Order: sequence, then C-alpha cells, then structure tokens
Amino acid sequence: MTYISAKPTRQDVETLPANDNERAALADLSFLDVINDEDEVADIARRAERLGHATLIAMAIGLAAVPLLYLMLA
Repeated sequence: MTYISAKPTRQDVETLPANDNERAALADLSFLDVINDEDEVADIARRAERLGHATLIAMAIGLAAVPLLYLMLA
C-alpha cells in the first residue's frame, strides 16, 4: 500500500512554475507546519469523526421528534 503523509513535500523554488508575480523565495504559509506529528493528525481526524457522528444522531432525533411534538400539541 502506498504511504501518504499528512505533510506533503515542499517544492523548491527551482521547481515552481514560472510566474512574474511570484517572489524569489518560497513563502511557506501552510497550516500543516503547526501540526508536529502524524499522531496529532490522527487525533484531529478522530475528533472530527466523533463530532460528525454526534451531529448525525442529533439531526436524526430532531427530525423524528419535531413531527411527534407537533402531533402531540395539535
């Protein structure tokens, strides 16, 4: 299986496409540099997945409960 890292390799200035608007030095403004470890990336993905599951469950409960509440009050 091919290993895919969360931090892609940076391009050197020589390999960037020619563009008159580009600066001579490569500006490195990636938020991935703040993340130090692959374990941190996995932790962020795990928390996002849990939040997505909780949101899905809350939406399902809401979609089922609102019509029932309406029928009970009507």
